Amino acid sequence: MIKSYLIAVKQAGIRLKTLIASSLLLMFAISCLAAPAIATGLFDLPDFDANRVWVVDTANAISNANQSKLTKDLQELATKTGQEVRMVAVRRLDYGETVDSLAEKTFADWYPTPEAQANQTLIVMDTLTNKAAIRTGEAAKGFVNADIANSIVDDTIGYNIRKDSKYNQAFIDAGDRLTAVLSGQEDPGPPAIEDEVQIEGTFTKAEDTDQGSATIWIIGFLIVATVIPMATYYWYVGLGN
Repeated sequence: MIKSYLIAVKQAGIRLKTLIASSLLLMFAISCLAAPAIATGLFDLPDFDANRVWVVDTANAISNANQSKLTKDLQELATKTGQEVRMVAVRRLDYGETVDSLAEKTFADWYPTPEAQANQTLIVMDTLTNKAAIRTGEAAKGFVNADIANSIVDDTIGYNIRKDSKYNQAFIDAGDRLTAVLSGQEDPGPPAIEDEVQIEGTFTKAEDTDQGSATIWIIGFLIVATVIPMATYYWYVGLGN
């Protein structure tokens, strides 16, 4: 009887070790799945094609309809003026990367020579920090001077982002403003700043929803990964008794 009990306990111990190892592997997989969106660096962006790439949105911040509108408007601008504008939105930057450094690297990679850079304008935004950067070639600087460039980042994009994270409107307004100045028209300036009573919205931001769902999944899997091995162990021990 004692010998049978010891054998049962030994077998239960082996099974318990197997279950614990499986649980650890499960928890590791869950942590990978529940991790924040993959960070973005230069080499995580799609391959550049001057004829096809106008809007790159790895952050899913711009609707398909607005991406189509921006692409159409920017293609028309390039055809009419020779000035090209491209926009990039990322959700999270590589460790040590800033939106300015990513914009600098992307601009240099997409347009490797001063001649290629001359008529180019690039806007990059990181939706995690809500920061944006703009880079322009030498010819484009004749239209988009430093004051206009800073105003587009701070007052056009920045205003829409501060106002309930309106990413779509931020890119549309920036595109309209750049289209005007690069076409030789007068700068329409940033959106009129409205003094509004701030009312807390009842809608959850996408980031909050993602984090909340991930938290629920993690808690659920941790409970399962903890309870099942313990219950199985006691079941085997009880079976041995």
